[in-house]
Amino acid sequence: MSASGDLKKRPCPGIEDVQDSQTTKKRLNEDGKKRHIAALILARGGSKGIPLKNIKLLAGVPLLGWVVRAAIDSQVFDSVWVSTDHDEIEKVAKACGAQVHRRSPEVSKDSSSSLETIQEFTRLNPDVDIIGNIQATSPCLHPHHLQEALELMTQKGHDSVFSVVRRHHFRWQEVKKGGGASTEALNLDPSRRPRRQDWAGELVENGSFYFASRQLINKGLLQGGKMAYYEMLPEYSVDIDVDIDWPVAEQRVLRYGYFGTDKLEAIKLLLCKVSGGLTDGQVYLTTGGEEMVSINTRDTTGIVMLQREGVEVMLLCSSETPVSSSLAERLSKRTGCELLQDVGPGQVDELMRRKGLAWKEVAYLGNDEVDVDCLNLAGLSGVPRDAPVVALNATKYVCHSPAGHGAVREFGEHILLLIKKAKSKMEQDHIRRDLF
Repeated sequence: MSASGDLKKRPCPGIEDVQDSQTTKKRLNEDGKKRHIAALILARGGSKGIPLKNIKLLAGVPLLGWVVRAAIDSQVFDSVWVSTDHDEIEKVAKACGAQVHRRSPEVSKDSSSSLETIQEFTRLNPDVDIIGNIQATSPCLHPHHLQEALELMTQKGHDSVFSVVRRHHFRWQEVKKGGGASTEALNLDPSRRPRRQDWAGELVENGSFYFASRQLINKGLLQGGKMAYYEMLPEYSVDIDVDIDWPVAEQRVLRYGYFGTDKLEAIKLLLCKVSGGLTDGQVYLTTGGEEMVSINTRDTTGIVMLQREGVEVMLLCSSETPVSSSLAERLSKRTGCELLQDVGPGQVDELMRRKGLAWKEVAYLGNDEVDVDCLNLAGLSGVPRDAPVVALNATKYVCHSPAGHGAVREFGEHILLLIKKAKSKMEQDHIRRDLF
């Protein structure tokens, strides 16, 4: 969806009409047609630092999924693309909602530059007028960053815009003399070292995105013409190159990442599968021929944690697995959770009508193909790490833990974390309204 839209009709022209007209003109190309603005995320399969890092799970979401979500929800792009040479990345990109540009081997080499890949995309997509090259390794990107940056091109007339972060680092240059090495200051006078509060710092590219016009790209440039920078705060300036960056990025994205437009603080119910969720799907036989299954106390603790925070938990079981049904009945009594049998989307709809809930207020932990519809519809959905691919592609969160070994506890903590994050944001917004 493009941010341009049609001109509003008013009974008589005023200054707002003039401003709308000027904005619309700036969004037209030389032929008078609306400019096509495309987001392009480069995700080659041959990453050397972290193999297939573009689809590695970061906080339960494939890495490129974070920026695809931000790009789509920004609603400023006419199309959102992932450029890749890898089958698995293509599958993940489509599951995240992006279109796929299958790049050629010529621009998929270790020596290939980003610009070469973008130029190939523009040659194959002649209708695209502005490219927003978004880096998959910037998981703390938010829709408003893209919206505000693009306005510099569509409303201010810039040819290129790129993201930066302000740093207060004193830099020194290595100087080799004879057989030794010394150094000299690059951006300070050592005899007059400024205090941080007295120094504006320097603007450094943070690699989150680069917007450029088609004409500029055809000239072999991503930055040029009438240029502008878009400054992002340090907490959103995250990049991932090597393994050591991963745990730091995961903690940062849990605190500052963009989790979508759903109001997660409204989640009131968790529907949790017993078989493949609370259990690992294995059935143990005793010497006497009795069937047994096991559960993890961490998972039952996770259920109690949710209940304490006002989130109701219901257990789902299948009549086809009598052992799990028997276990579910005992768990239901032990945890106070209502037990539902052979539940599908229709039964969940009826349940929600009875309770006065909407899908966005429901979290769903499933584990297989039968859960796909509910995983897609739920406001927040999760699956264990060892779930089949069809379930992995349908869910919004993939647990690090496998079924029966802490997945329910992990998903419960994820729900509570997002609820806390959403409530904190609401409080901050309330404070800002009071102040301004």
